[in-house]
Amino acid sequence: MKLHQEDQTVLDLIKAAGRPPLYSLSPVEARAASAASRTVMQDAPPDVAECRDLSGAGVPLRLYRGIGTTADAVLPCLIFYHGGGWVIGDLDSHDVVCRQLANATGACVIAVDYRLAPEAKFPAAVDDSKAATAWIIANASALKVDAARIAVGGDSAGGNLAAVMAIMSRDGDLPPIGYQMLVYPATDLGAVHPSYDRIVDGYLLTTTTMKWFRDHYLNNAAEQSDWRASPLRAANLAGTATAFVVTCSHDPLCDEGRAYAERLENEGVQVTAMHFSDHMHAFFTMGKFIKASRQIIRAMSGALRAHWGIA
Repeated sequence: MKLHQEDQTVLDLIKAAGRPPLYSLSPVEARAASAASRTVMQDAPPDVAECRDLSGAGVPLRLYRGIGTTADAVLPCLIFYHGGGWVIGDLDSHDVVCRQLANATGACVIAVDYRLAPEAKFPAAVDDSKAATAWIIANASALKVDAARIAVGGDSAGGNLAAVMAIMSRDGDLPPIGYQMLVYPATDLGAVHPSYDRIVDGYLLTTTTMKWFRDHYLNNAAEQSDWRASPLRAANLAGTATAFVVTCSHDPLCDEGRAYAERLENEGVQVTAMHFSDHMHAFFTMGKFIKASRQIIRAMSGALRAHWGIA
């Protein structure tokens, strides 16, 4: 399927700007390049009822409450882990989508600023995400969050971390998590799925770029088989939280994301799978150019509202 014209416009703008591929940069340079493009690609940040930074278990967090909610209302909560290949991204990189999700759900969103590689390699991001998730649920009363209505979610590397948190919850290593929102998640760091052979050049995320991220994140090749890095390699996914999985064709992660949704369904987990045949990886955070970004927000929020019983 041909790439959507809106996505192609983004690629043309990046090419015209002369931005080098991330894999040709150092992690510090890649973070700066990514940060410089945020205001160009993203919608303006909408107002929310509340936005404040806090720290849980030593991990920086940012709490959002949807517009129209009251300060004393106890709200369902989506714990959100940002994308960026475990190397780039932070609370600011996904501030807009977190605000949009808080408003569209009428709930609380808490973003997690886990440590980045290569300064903090695997399993640092997992450990931080686990610690922050446990802290949020343990402090639900003080945060005006309903501990019985907790979801986890994220895009790309963040989808990977959300999937891992859902498995940990199933295993009793975290409190109960009822829903997992996985937007084009990385689920198998072995890079063995056919989409790695298709998406090799001309996109923001290519096979080369994904391997650059992976090699900064992992300490060695053997860790590719660890389910905390590759949740698709977990022995059993049965009993994990109800799932919403987004994939797109122009993405090296496409086939592993679809395989994860299929495995969840085959092992008895309720799954909603949403596939975009004409979009590329990272379009979730490009709402200024790619309208389907808002379509994902609406679909995710509708699914969460239905799960949480919000009219």
